Amino acid sequence: MEAAARVIARRGVRGLRVEELAAEADVSVALIYYHFKDRAGILRRTLEFISDRAERYTTEHDPDAAPLSPRQKLERNLLLEFQDEAVVRENSTAWGELRASAVFDPDLREDLAKATLIWVQEIADLLGRVQPMATATGLALSAERLTALVEGLSTRWLSGILPLKHARELMLDAIDMELERLARR
Repeated sequence: MEAAARVIARRGVRGLRVEELAAEADVSVALIYYHFKDRAGILRRTLEFISDRAERYTTEHDPDAAPLSPRQKLERNLLLEFQDEAVVRENSTAWGELRASAVFDPDLREDLAKATLIWVQEIADLLGRVQPMATATGLALSAERLTALVEGLSTRWLSGILPLKHARELMLDAIDMELERLARR
């Protein structure tokens, strides 16, 4: 799965060739087809893999550190999508490639919609811990805006249009605005 994420990040979904994936993973083409059946299976599992990997690097917390407040957890979860680390860059790039390909691939679109919904629900839950009196609808809308902003800022940061520090500042500003909006309702 790491090899698939690397190849998709580097070549895009349209550039994904099973032969190249096999070479990157140092396995046979037959083994890949045995485990994934077809290209759609590879894409589906890669999407699951990058979603799981992002969850790990955005939610891990040092057990020796002081407990985080709900607000700190929310900020950490969103800001850790903006790290100058190879795994984060690869994950964000592969996610963007899968998202762009979903425009033309209904099966991939459905899988991406499910993964996005899970992410939005996780952020809505964190927002609800910060603003417990907010409505479920308000939390969902704020979470949608914040996750969409992460995707947009990530694309700009990865393409060199936006410095990493500025992307993080914009994200913090957006979190402030969404929490203020939820507090007013």
